[in-house]
Amino acid sequence: MIVTTKDLFKHAYGKYAVGAYNINNLEQTVGLFRGNLGKKAKNEDAIDNTKSAPFIIQISRGARSYSDKRMLEALITSANEVFPEAIFALHLDHGTEEACCDCIDSNAYSSVMIDASHEEFAKNIEITRRIVERAHAKGIVVEAELGQLGGVEEDVVGSVKLTDPDQAAEFIDKTGVDSLAVAIGTSHGAFKFTGKQGLHFDVLEKIQKAIPKNFPLVMHGSSSVPQEWVARINNAGGKLSDAKGVDESQYLPAAKLGVTKINIDTDGRLVWCAIHREQFRDDPANFDLRPPGKIFMQAYAEYIIHKNTVLGSAGQLESVRESIKSQSKDCPCCCGCN
Repeated sequence: MIVTTKDLFKHAYGKYAVGAYNINNLEQTVGLFRGNLGKKAKNEDAIDNTKSAPFIIQISRGARSYSDKRMLEALITSANEVFPEAIFALHLDHGTEEACCDCIDSNAYSSVMIDASHEEFAKNIEITRRIVERAHAKGIVVEAELGQLGGVEEDVVGSVKLTDPDQAAEFIDKTGVDSLAVAIGTSHGAFKFTGKQGLHFDVLEKIQKAIPKNFPLVMHGSSSVPQEWVARINNAGGKLSDAKGVDESQYLPAAKLGVTKINIDTDGRLVWCAIHREQFRDDPANFDLRPPGKIFMQAYAEYIIHKNTVLGSAGQLESVRESIKSQSKDCPCCCGCN
């Protein structure tokens, strides 16, 4: 069931964070759905309610252009039918104004992110406001970004600029945006931190105090870059020295301070890369793409289950389902306006 991020954030706020996972292909899609239902393998029919979680599917501009945007959207539509118990939002990640408008008009997405964070403050407000007005007219919610993350991910290249708490309050007021991605020390890609650096919780706390009560915040660039997956890649011929991500133990403290959505992309790529490198190394005679694909889908599902556990969203699916049912009784539409 596709819902808005607003539906999910109401339930999560202050308790846990919803995992927002980027996908690009069939194998990632299947592994993601299985993992969020607590299923590791294809032959598992029963949902594990202690592990099942609501989630957000993120599609980047790179993913939309990887083949044809309609192909990936069709995969997700099919997955929604194959896994009818799942509850998720479909979200455009780091959209330009043009990409946001395209996704809004497609009627496929329940959420879009307009990223005008590279613009001057007033210009960011102007662009974001236009997208908010267009999206809200169709019952679609909007995420925006204030401040800038470092690092590189696809075509997103940033220089670090932490979010100003006072600007965050003004930005929310003037744009009407539904959630805000803030820069508190994370960065895109696999090389986020050196030494013992981590999140700027002091900045996050100031932001939460400055903005409206219970307003949902978002952390981009939040993959943990697990060292076991980095080691597996390197042992199979890769070269990922000094890759380091966000400490998973920082997820829940961030959630307690209003972070309801945590973006995870790089980790999924690491799992894919490790599985396929190992398969090519260990079975060089194989020319069938399906065996490594099957192994990846199971490994990715297992990793999603792990990730949801540290995010605190594992075991929340049925509670979210009841929450959404309750909201729908109060509002006859499906726009998430409550």
